[in-house]
Amino acid sequence: MCAYQTSPRIDTPRLTLRRPARADADRIAGLVDDFDIARMTTRIPHPYGLKGPDDFWALAEDTQGLELLVIDLVGEGPVGSIGLSDKGGLLPEVGYWLGRPYWGEGLATEAVAALLRWADMACGQRGLLAGHFADNPASGRVLEKAGFLYTGEVQPRFSLARGEVAPTRMMVWLA
Repeated sequence: MCAYQTSPRIDTPRLTLRRPARADADRIAGLVDDFDIARMTTRIPHPYGLKGPDDFWALAEDTQGLELLVIDLVGEGPVGSIGLSDKGGLLPEVGYWLGRPYWGEGLATEAVAALLRWADMACGQRGLLAGHFADNPASGRVLEKAGFLYTGEVQPRFSLARGEVAPTRMMVWLA
């Protein structure tokens, strides 16, 4: 990952990807406390259960091996988050979620594509992984539009919100 980059800010025509701030807590908690969002992630519990800015900030700072960014929609504020996780595997992995009111507008694809450009240009990252639960083909389409290709591998991944393992279709992006 990009160790020398301490505060990435990535701008697109509609979005800004940036570090989380304490002021984001209530909005993020309100959006992510949706079972249909949480169940499509590995790390988000349901119910979300954050009790305020301090709980959110503790979670946002507990990012060992994770580059976590808030997805801000111009004129509206936070609408989701995106990150790169580097847990010592072959390549870092992209993960993201978007609040339900913002589905179907191309925002997730725009955010993923912006993160890929940043990883390539600012960090020299030549490849990334991503996965989506097999029952979430919309996420697969987002990743495909951003340039990911299916590897043919399906991994079992645990979802905190589901409380169980779900088959995960793996994808790769090469710069």
